Amino acid sequence: MLTPERVKTHWWRVALAVAAMVVASFSASPFAGLFGLVPILAWSGLAPSRRSGLIVGVVLLALLAWFVLPGALSLAGPWVPAVREIYWVHPTLAAVVCAVGARRGYGWLLAMVLAGFAATGVAWIAGLEAAPGDEGILPVPAGLWAAGDIDCGSGGCWRVLEATGDRAPEVLRDHLVARNFTPAPQSEITRVPRFCRRTGLLVDHEVCAELRTLSPDAVRMEWYVN
Repeated sequence: MLTPERVKTHWWRVALAVAAMVVASFSASPFAGLFGLVPILAWSGLAPSRRSGLIVGVVLLALLAWFVLPGALSLAGPWVPAVREIYWVHPTLAAVVCAVGARRGYGWLLAMVLAGFAATGVAWIAGLEAAPGDEGILPVPAGLWAAGDIDCGSGGCWRVLEATGDRAPEVLRDHLVARNFTPAPQSEITRVPRFCRRTGLLVDHEVCAELRTLSPDAVRMEWYVN
């Protein structure tokens, strides 16, 4: 039964859960965001005391923010977790943090890690033939009219977008640079300007976009995951 005394004693559990939900809402992938909530929600319910619960909870909240917010801000680099790493790297690190604070009942921690690796396998299989997502490229800058599609071949699938508007090729190049895509060597096949962005702590996730100028005010962009 919910009583004023129970609210006074356990308010921090609800506060941690709500804060985690706010952070997870910024995830580029809704399912990944929901999965990232698992460690902190489990800890909020199972923490043995308010002192250890708050200390470990704040660390878990910071860990979740590390795995969600850099991607939401379109940052890149070896310190930025790839979206798929929230399924296995994040719960593994969270399990270590929780183990330090719990000091007992480690079975649920092992189950959380195993669930993370299982979810990674499912996400990997689902993505084998799937086209990449927005990858921080969409939406295109205001002032451009764009139409998108998906193409597939023997090497997988990729996204295609044709944009028109004032100085469209230059605008899209600037857009990619602002999203932390950097110039990369041209593909030996297409021979058009290419921009790539790499994330991933343990496994690299590289997205590349190729820009083919059709006219001063029209451009075709294709992006794919290497």
